[in-house]
Amino acid sequence: MTDMAISLHDTIVALATPPGPGGRAILRLTGRGAFDLPRAVGIDLPPAPATRIVQAFASPLPGEAYLWPAPRTYTGQALAELHVVGCVPLVERLLADLVAAGARPAEAGEFTLRAFLAGKVDLTRAEAVLGVIEAGSRQQLRQALAQLAGNLARPLAALREDLLNLLADVEAALDFADEDLAFQTPEQMLHRLAAALAQVTLVQRQLAQRAVHDRRFRVVLAGRPNAGKSALFNALTGGSALVSAAAGTTRDYLERRVDLGRVSLELVDTAGWQAGADEITEQAQRLAREQAEKADLILLCLPAEEALRDDEGELLARRSHPPVLAVTTKADLAPASPERPAVSATTGEGIAELRRLLVERAGRGEEAPLAPSLSRCRGHVDRCLDHLRRAHALVVEQDPPELLALELREALEQLGRLTGAVYTDDLLDRIFSRFCVGK
Repeated sequence: MTDMAISLHDTIVALATPPGPGGRAILRLTGRGAFDLPRAVGIDLPPAPATRIVQAFASPLPGEAYLWPAPRTYTGQALAELHVVGCVPLVERLLADLVAAGARPAEAGEFTLRAFLAGKVDLTRAEAVLGVIEAGSRQQLRQALAQLAGNLARPLAALREDLLNLLADVEAALDFADEDLAFQTPEQMLHRLAAALAQVTLVQRQLAQRAVHDRRFRVVLAGRPNAGKSALFNALTGGSALVSAAAGTTRDYLERRVDLGRVSLELVDTAGWQAGADEITEQAQRLAREQAEKADLILLCLPAEEALRDDEGELLARRSHPPVLAVTTKADLAPASPERPAVSATTGEGIAELRRLLVERAGRGEEAPLAPSLSRCRGHVDRCLDHLRRAHALVVEQDPPELLALELREALEQLGRLTGAVYTDDLLDRIFSRFCVGK
């Protein structure tokens, strides 16, 4: 990151889409030569545009160029995107040609770093970009999108402006102490500090509510009726869910907390998948779907004595969230598939191994993408709150205004570090080095 700080005007290039074959690949360039370098490798582009333009080109391969002039771009610099067919050899050749023409391969997070340094995003929004990229659940995506939209930055920016004005009044009173001038009465300062304390306390509570460690990893048992879900639920929780040989015994869903050493799970037993023959069955199916959508992990129960159904195969083949862990149940009744873990709630076979797998999966989900950002923000907010409380006490006790000015400056320092108005190189290294190349 230090190297990037002294070469921010280089033209950088990176593949902005996942590597590999596909219908479209996007190469992103930004910097002084973002429009010139494509021309240098044979792509016919118009002169530097005054506004965003889109132009198709035919050489060296068919595609489209999207051009944005500075400063109205994500990075604040001229920015170009080349959209081409996702043929790996062609994309690699085009990348190599652009580098040979003078572009530098982008470092991880360098596009977003340039956006931050150009004032296009503050530090909380830059961290939210990473959170959106790495979101592993809908809840994580909602949190990251909310932070990206500025629901954390906007109130803090307004608060920082208010505190700067208050500090200016205090400093002015110090500078003109010998003059008969009144800038702020103690009552007015107490009112403004109380408003600031209320705003920072609200932000503190919002951050606490987002803390990922306060929410247990949620595992939902799913599968066909009479697949052994309730028996497995009982074996894992020590509970007493109704178990019967008759299909469709479970109509509602059951939740139990399971402590497995260093992690705590929320285990949910749901109704078996079946067509809704009546209103109660349809409601049970709806509840089962809702619980599956809220899961961090779906534990798909596949009975050993029955063949795989089409809907089960489709669930195993999909790549969307939440992830699916298939387990063979009733392993005491028939040979189990070697492709997946096998358990028997009757004999206890495989239960310990399944617990180990659940601990492993829960461990992966503990550190959500925004966790480092939330931890950093909470630290600065807590320290800002401490300084504001001391400032409030100083006004109440009518202590020297020099001490009040010091506490206000320290509170502003913490807000500046939170949003990135004040930053250090090592902080930027820690944040932006976690990005993928091209973002």
